[in-house]
Amino acid sequence: MLEKYNQITAMLAITKASLRATLRSPSAVAFSIGFPLVFILVFGFLGNGGGVSLNVVMDKTSDTTNYIYPALKSINNLKFKVKSDEQIKEDLEKGRITAIIKIKHSNNPAIPYVVQLKTSESVNPQNLSILKQIIQSVITGINQKMYPNTPSIATINNTVEKIPGRVYRTIDFILPGQLGFSLLSAGVFGVAFLFFNLRQQLVLKRFFATPIKRSYIVLGEALGRIIFQLITAVVIIVIGKVFFHFTLVHGVSTFINIMILSFLALIVFMGFGFIVSGVAKNESTIPPFANIFTLPQFLLAGTFFSIDNFPAWMQPFCNALPLTQFNNAMRAISFEGASLISVWKEIGILAIWGIFIYYVAIKTFKWE
Repeated sequence: MLEKYNQITAMLAITKASLRATLRSPSAVAFSIGFPLVFILVFGFLGNGGGVSLNVVMDKTSDTTNYIYPALKSINNLKFKVKSDEQIKEDLEKGRITAIIKIKHSNNPAIPYVVQLKTSESVNPQNLSILKQIIQSVITGINQKMYPNTPSIATINNTVEKIPGRVYRTIDFILPGQLGFSLLSAGVFGVAFLFFNLRQQLVLKRFFATPIKRSYIVLGEALGRIIFQLITAVVIIVIGKVFFHFTLVHGVSTFINIMILSFLALIVFMGFGFIVSGVAKNESTIPPFANIFTLPQFLLAGTFFSIDNFPAWMQPFCNALPLTQFNNAMRAISFEGASLISVWKEIGILAIWGIFIYYVAIKTFKWE
């Protein structure tokens, strides 16, 4: 009596063959591990760096009747946030806010005002230094225009009040972006080239001669890609943790949450790859089509620098990108200690993208 054909066994065999082929591909290793590691090493060795757009809060007890307050509000590099005291404290502890600024009267008649800063250990020290320079330049400008014959309208208190918080490093911003870079590259370029070549080389057509179902063929090849990419994610995170002290707030549980998030994001990103493999007429057209999906996200999704640096009119578009959602969720989980439930909004937007992308992929995917 003939044994019943086992679809799962056949699918796992395809997965094993696909994974082996991917591991032997220099381009797959370069895009998934090589390029992200180069960026991680460069930014890691550069040390702490920060953008010029800073989130700040004006203390509620500040004197706002002086010239300093409106001058600071007019600075485009300073983003003044209005939140509750509890939210301000939480954001300050987690490094989302650079400092709380307080302008008050001084005891020195020659210098009417003093600017007091309150920050946390989580804040990038260079960002705090930039904030001081901005405030000092504002004070200098006011002095030159309105008080040329007085010592100064104000001074910055050298003693900066600091509350406890995690030490923020450049790697805590860069590594999530590079992991997203790796996942998106593999999901789009890897899947597009894989299924295009399988179709061109008539491998898919040969599969049709076997009893395995079409859905198991796709699952088998996709699982091979997913396993490989999750291995590269582990490598990237381990190198960041061991050599550059990448923050994993809750250790193993944070790592597990990151891997689950990476798995979900990779599934969504692979949908773009299925679309590209379906619409590409030949192998040379794959990179241009793939770059339509990847290049804007690499530049606008907070991969290398915060999207706060972009004009206000552009930021809603940046926030709508799927890679932005992954980057934001990844940073919240790794540095702030958030859970997957806490980043439900980001995961929800990723899921919406996934539904839309796979709807299009089903319509465009070709078997022959």
